Parts: sequence; structure tokens; C-alpha cells
Amino acid sequence: MAASVTLLACALSACGGSGDSNVSGARDDLRIITKKTVTDTRPRMVEQCTTGTKKVKHTSTTKGKTRTWYTTEPTRTCKRVQQGTETYDRVVRRPRWCVELDDVDGNTRRDDVWYEVDSSTYTKAAAAAEGEKLAFTPLRTGC
Repeated sequence: MAASVTLLACALSACGGSGDSNVSGARDDLRIITKKTVTDTRPRMVEQCTTGTKKVKHTSTTKGKTRTWYTTEPTRTCKRVQQGTETYDRVVRRPRWCVELDDVDGNTRRDDVWYEVDSSTYTKAAAAAEGEKLAFTPLRTGC
């Protein structure tokens, strides 16, 4: 069991897994890959209700005598049905924020490495001057 966990950890780190560790380096470049959408159609679902009545039986027993009477009560049944189509913007590419670092983790040979980061990390990197030291936890390697 321990060997398989170790093997899995090695495989994930070799493939640039989820990026749970910090990286540091000199800020080089930034880029935003914008969200891309296309117009698409889907069924337009609406709620359709019908009303009606039902006959309800009531009984009452007093001093050994049973009395029965009926009432008519309203009912309402609703279901979702398709009524035409509607257009919407379907996301085909999510937005991505990228930061490029030089001298990654102090290794002067590791330059021009791109990392995908969240928007708040990107904002901090954008505020930093080029060449300024940054440390963050990337979402993934490459961008």
C-alpha cells in the first residue's frame, strides 16, 4: 500500500500535478487568456399546471353510528414541459491567468517557466515590477 502511494505521488509530481507547493522566482511576463463563448440553443422548459377537483370521502363514528359524507376539494398538478428553444452563451474556454518566472526556485538555468494562477495572484504579480521576486502556489505548470 505504501509503495503504491509513493508511486502515485511520484507520477503526479512528474506530470506537473495539481501544484500544491510554492514556487518562487523573478517576475518575467504576464498574460491573460480570455474566456471564449459561443451562442448555442437549448430547450426552453416552462412549468405547466392543471387544476381540477377530486371527491374525498369522510367518515365519523359517534355512539356506534358511522356517518359518511363526501366533499369536493381542489387539486393542482404541475410539470415542466418544453416550449420552444432559448439561446444562451456557452463557455468553450474558461479564463486563465498566467505568470512567467525566471530563476525558478533559485535555479538560474530555469527561465521562462509559465504557471497558471488564480486571479488574485495574477493581480499581485501585475503590481510587481518586472524582475521583482515573487512566491506563490500555482494552479498548474504551463499556460
